[in-house]
Amino acid sequence: MPDPSPAQSPTRGLRLGVCGPVGTGKSSLIALLCRELAERMSLAVVTNDIYTDEDARFLRASGVLAADRIRAVETGACPHTAIRDDITANLLTVEELEEEFAPDLVLIESGGDNLTATFSPALVDTQVFVLDIAGGGDVARKGGPGIERADLLVVNKTDLAPHVGVDRDRMVADAEAARHGRSVIALSRTDRASVAALTAWVTAEVARHRAGDLVPTDPGPMAPHSHDHSPGPAGRDHDHAPA
Repeated sequence: MPDPSPAQSPTRGLRLGVCGPVGTGKSSLIALLCRELAERMSLAVVTNDIYTDEDARFLRASGVLAADRIRAVETGACPHTAIRDDITANLLTVEELEEEFAPDLVLIESGGDNLTATFSPALVDTQVFVLDIAGGGDVARKGGPGIERADLLVVNKTDLAPHVGVDRDRMVADAEAARHGRSVIALSRTDRASVAALTAWVTAEVARHRAGDLVPTDPGPMAPHSHDHSPGPAGRDHDHAPA
């Protein structure tokens, strides 16, 4: 007997959000993905900045995509607002790119923001949070919605670890503990294995989206979560959901 409600393949490409604090390497990560994936699939990019299109100009100058496939949104306010609270400008720009190019993957870069910055699930299908290893080994351990609940956490620029006094393996272990099994990739552009891991993760997300198996979730501050409130062996696990 056929499934009464079979999964439907989407009619548009995957929308992937890339978020993280200023200077963590979001634009460079997007440039890397474009270089690695442009021959395998059709791509487009949307960048966000408050009063500039600097990130878009950086990507155009790098030659990773045709210039008309890279669009800039000048938010005029906190970048967090434009990707979470009022997503109108981003959504219109993404839809324009989808209408013109029918991309398999649209990469949406948030302007640099803090550790609570996450994308609205109404804007993106899946999201990556980026940390710079030079930002300090304790950042991942301190957590936050982006670190803990984004679909993928990238600990970036790991080749710098010896030069900034950070224990790479410890930072990655702290990130994995904070994320309770969600994916973590330690990335360096000079390490082909880590680049391959990143591109494999993105390619798999595109395939899941095409198959209709990817359901966007909300990793924001009000997302449901659970934790143990008691010191006993069994504890009292329970969920907190938005009121």
